[in-house]
Amino acid sequence: MDFESKVISREISQLLWEREKTVSTAESCTGGRIAEAIIAVPGASHYFMGGIISYTDQVKESLLGVSHELLEEKTAVCEEVAICMVEGACQRLGTDYAIAATGVAGPGGGTKDTPVGTIWLACGAPGRIVTMKVEEDHGRDINLAIATNTAMRMFHQYLMSEETQDETTIEEAEIVQ
Repeated sequence: MDFESKVISREISQLLWEREKTVSTAESCTGGRIAEAIIAVPGASHYFMGGIISYTDQVKESLLGVSHELLEEKTAVCEEVAICMVEGACQRLGTDYAIAATGVAGPGGGTKDTPVGTIWLACGAPGRIVTMKVEEDHGRDINLAIATNTAMRMFHQYLMSEETQDETTIEEAEIVQ
């Protein structure tokens, strides 16, 4: 983990600790890397409840409550699925917040409509979820690192914006719901 990620993880840790809030993850393409970044800080067991690696549509449906119809209509790589993954993780793991990632890390699996490197990120709490789309292909390892770091920065900004009640601090993220 790079220095910036460690700093962001520590800042997230402090905010969650001070507020007595909890977080979970729902990860597809990142396969647990976001959870790994969260637990890099000692004491994470006080606020990190766990994660669901939902690498297949079946797991997204059965464990996170993503509707089969949505997956059929839009595929797993879309903003709506990322939002459902946040909601499902909060509900299933009983957390205040969740961070989700779903996408195509590569090198294969992309399509014309959803090329390799397309990753949807979401974080927040039911009723206030922010999303972001990562779209560039830099190769699998870098795609996953970018998605993980971006998700952590996005969640940190989300938490900071709650403190100030100013949603404009969430750069490049789209507020939904």
